Amino acid sequence: MTTQILIAGFGGQGILFAGKFLANKGLLEGRQLSWLPSYGPEMRGGTANCSVVLSDEPVGSPIVNSPDVLIAMNLPSLDKYESAVVPGGTIYVDSTLIGRKVERTDVKVFYVPATKLAQTNALGNLANMIMLGKVIRESAPVAREGLEDAVRSVVSAKHADLYDANLKALEIGYELN
Repeated sequence: MTTQILIAGFGGQGILFAGKFLANKGLLEGRQLSWLPSYGPEMRGGTANCSVVLSDEPVGSPIVNSPDVLIAMNLPSLDKYESAVVPGGTIYVDSTLIGRKVERTDVKVFYVPATKLAQTNALGNLANMIMLGKVIRESAPVAREGLEDAVRSVVSAKHADLYDANLKALEIGYELN
């Protein structure tokens, strides 16, 4: 099984971190994968996206042109990538920052008020992890078990104080109905 994921938004939203988290979780599960970050010249506020391919077989290309899963964290990202999602794929929309609905009818859509939930729960800028919690529940690109180890592998020692907050954000997203 292969899942191609595209996470897109603007710099400072943790787009690359979210991709790195998924890639590390895949590694811990013994999966084949690729992680390809991309960002504009201005990291904070510029465009950012991250392609992650998780597979049970060797990954032929790190490029995700037709994602199975799109996580759109801002309107320009939804506008740019909505049409690229494969028919039958899934789009996750941060509904706090994106006011419009997905126009396609051949994809599954989840509207997640991730930014608002992060603010309400004093989680700062962890809307990315709330979105990933929802993705893990609905699309299951990785297992729920072992999230702690994956978070530990990507949260640097410098930011060890954010370990629990990242786990809480994942849990909030996972528990959303």
